[in-house]
Amino acid sequence: MTGALPWRMLALPPLGEDLIRQVFGPTGAEIAVPAARDRDGLHAALADADLVLGDFTGVLAMDAAAVAAAPRLAFVQMPSVGVDSCDLDALTAAGVPVANTAGANARAVAEWALAAALDVSRGLTWADRRMRAGDWPQLETSPRAAGELADRRVGVLGMGAIGTEVARLFEAIGCTVAYWSRRRRPTGVYRELDELLATSDVVVICLPLTADTRGLLDARRLALMPDGALLVNSARGGIAPDDAVLAALDSGKLAAAALDVYDEEPLPEDHPFRRHDNVLLSPHAAGATRQAQLNIITMVLRNVTAVVGGRPVVNVVNGLDTVIRRR
Repeated sequence: MTGALPWRMLALPPLGEDLIRQVFGPTGAEIAVPAARDRDGLHAALADADLVLGDFTGVLAMDAAAVAAAPRLAFVQMPSVGVDSCDLDALTAAGVPVANTAGANARAVAEWALAAALDVSRGLTWADRRMRAGDWPQLETSPRAAGELADRRVGVLGMGAIGTEVARLFEAIGCTVAYWSRRRRPTGVYRELDELLATSDVVVICLPLTADTRGLLDARRLALMPDGALLVNSARGGIAPDDAVLAALDSGKLAAAALDVYDEEPLPEDHPFRRHDNVLLSPHAAGATRQAQLNIITMVLRNVTAVVGGRPVVNVVNGLDTVIRRR
């Protein structure tokens, strides 16, 4: 419902205040940003916030302490698919619905996953680095690369919007695709997780990071994969811990890994991944296409405008009422 006073939205993304006001001003909400991008600045700004537009970097996390500092909070909108920077238990207990932008970057992330798999399969970035260093690795490129991607067995972990698009793209180039998900789908080839890992030449991670998926691909599970397999992680680093991936690479269990996400972000300057020849590194940008960003902005604008207008929001992930009410 609307009220005499405007809804006050606290915007947490690390964007310029002028840009935030320009993009989200049309929602009709009164917009504020923290005076400082730290814990104290966040908590102070939350004191009179009705709505929160979350920080897609996770630096300003909506954890239990932040929820306790926000007595008026009625709704959290994440400008991303992932909501792992939100303490969903604390927000749900406080009666605060949380929404994401499900499906907004599915095509972007799926295209990155396919491009990354093609890159590490053929050693493209490896050869590029050698060429820039003055070498001519013509005779070394073929024996070190995994070969053509077509006809290889691809295992997709997670069959939401991203996983579904990943499966479609890999099938389109001739791969045999199977999947594991916490919920079985009416279509596609489903396998139990350990079986899928043991029968996949390429594994693509498309899962959200939750208590159940954190550490899912640990050393034991990575050891189930065929020797010389490829790992593509476009989801969250904690699902396949960095140390387990490094060990699998060093043992030869993994021929290569294409990583967009890491246990700690930004990736530390001295992290071993930065020195590993068989790792393709990306700065958590798999979904950062112009089209995906426009999709996200559009979805956020629609939801915040719906709040202000007293209409239901979409993509609530914690099972609470989709009509947002003031506190």
